[in-house]
Amino acid sequence: MHERPATRLYLTAGLAEGAEIPLDEAAAHRLRTVLRLAPGAAVAGFNPRDGEFLCRVSELRRGGGRLAVERRLRAPEPESDLWLVFAPIKRARLDWLVEKATELGASALVPVWTERTQPERLNLERLSAHAAAAAEQSERLSVPELRAPERLDRILADWPAERRLLVCDETGGGIPIATIGATVENAGPAALLVGPEGGFTERELDALGKLTFVIRVGLGPRVLRAETAAIAALAVFQAAAGDWRRAGAG
Repeated sequence: MHERPATRLYLTAGLAEGAEIPLDEAAAHRLRTVLRLAPGAAVAGFNPRDGEFLCRVSELRRGGGRLAVERRLRAPEPESDLWLVFAPIKRARLDWLVEKATELGASALVPVWTERTQPERLNLERLSAHAAAAAEQSERLSVPELRAPERLDRILADWPAERRLLVCDETGGGIPIATIGATVENAGPAALLVGPEGGFTERELDALGKLTFVIRVGLGPRVLRAETAAIAALAVFQAAAGDWRRAGAG
């Protein structure tokens, strides 16, 4: 039975049998000080391009280290092409949202400023670290792309027409999200749009309703907080689109 290390590490460097992978200061500190690993310890290194490989710690020191790549554990595999477009919320809830969206397979996290968004500076470095940690924990092979925030109207102006956009509409004007199965199963690239606390304005909903790539969906009879709505929509979409019928890494 193949050894599957408990520690997983997202590595952007190319992974191949026999390769030596340098570790930056943050990764080396985590392995040496937080996890208390020593040379010879097993680590699973992964990225979406190469898959997942069994690696051994060959060196750990202040400022960096090295991994020796031994053999492949998992080949690259297709993943959902699903964006989560969301209005930023308060820090603690935003960190949680990024973590859970990563676990649920979002391929890109796209923050947008809407008319009712309370603008705050986003710490993209911190959020990227949360996404990477969630990818490592959830055994996916990729880390979602985290984009810099833009205004909603600008994002929509440049929207790729082939990417279907499901807008979570708290006004009751959309179709129930639980009925979208035939619409989204194996339907190609898609995105979910979740508004801020207080929802979208009528002007925003009117503009969205005129776009040919938009489907307005409802999330049930209760008013959900923004982060709850995002995670609920991701879960229902992934189940409907077939992602939840795939087996785990095992």
